[in-house]
Amino acid sequence: GGNALQRRGERLTIENMLKAAADMAPTLATLSKEHELVLTHGNGPQVGELALERSAATFDVLGAESMGQIGYVLAQALSSAGRTTAPIICQVVVDPQHEAFRDPSKFVGPIYGAKEATALSQSLGWVMKPDGEYFRRVVPSPPPKEIIQIEAIKTILEQSPDILPIACGGGGIPVSRIPSNPRTLTGVEAVIDKDACGAKLATELDADGFIILTDGGGIWQNFGKPTAREMKKASPEYLEGTKAGKNFPGSMGPKIQAAIDFVNNSKNQNAWAAIGDLKDVAKIFNNEEGTLVMKDVKGEGVVWREAAVSKQDPPKQSKAPHKSG
Repeated sequence: GGNALQRRGERLTIENMLKAAADMAPTLATLSKEHELVLTHGNGPQVGELALERSAATFDVLGAESMGQIGYVLAQALSSAGRTTAPIICQVVVDPQHEAFRDPSKFVGPIYGAKEATALSQSLGWVMKPDGEYFRRVVPSPPPKEIIQIEAIKTILEQSPDILPIACGGGGIPVSRIPSNPRTLTGVEAVIDKDACGAKLATELDADGFIILTDGGGIWQNFGKPTAREMKKASPEYLEGTKAGKNFPGSMGPKIQAAIDFVNNSKNQNAWAAIGDLKDVAKIFNNEEGTLVMKDVKGEGVVWREAAVSKQDPPKQSKAPHKSG
């Protein structure tokens, strides 16, 4: 996620992004020797900052710029860890008539107080919505329908196994097909949810697993409360039945839905998804950290990390918007 490259309390700078990427690059490089990986990333904070700098630019262009920026950061970090990468600028087709354009919901950029949010809304025409105690800009976030560069990604995996593709960053560049000439693409003013696009990418690649890395760990019940506890394993049915993450539509909610969608839509009955902290990526593979989402979970469809709760305090509520759920 874009927030995983900007730890809480840190300024959004290239230096801090490079540091965060460098911290996780050795682990990813090691994992890529044992597994066939495709790396994707978010861009919420980054594309929001670019929008502040260039308020006249459209979000398809800003998305492409952020994709190049973050792709470079990840490529540099992984190169230093001995892994060659291929960042790919990906266009993703959306439906310009989707209801998402009537009710913008994707948070982008930094948080604002009520007065500042009102001023920005009036001066720049931005749509602002509450995110915790603060406000953030929201833009339309239609679901991905088609990944234009999917065959290029498959070709790299098949023909150049030593190269790690970086694809669909920030959910991809939103485009639509011209009805009178479907081969012609045009940019769309939107930001595609990167988790939804990541799930679609993983599904189309017939991936065994889909890992979503955050800055806030796995899926928690009663997040921020004394009774909080983290799920070790959960089935899609349990997560849907308990409406997990629905109280956090701008952060954990889309991640949980993406995990559910991948597991349910995969042709592989043993397909799994996982959500966990960026720093724990190696342990997530073994389910030592984070939350594993899979169809075959015994009992009520959930296993809790009781040991983790007994050894440490639950995560405290922050005045900043929640990035967990």
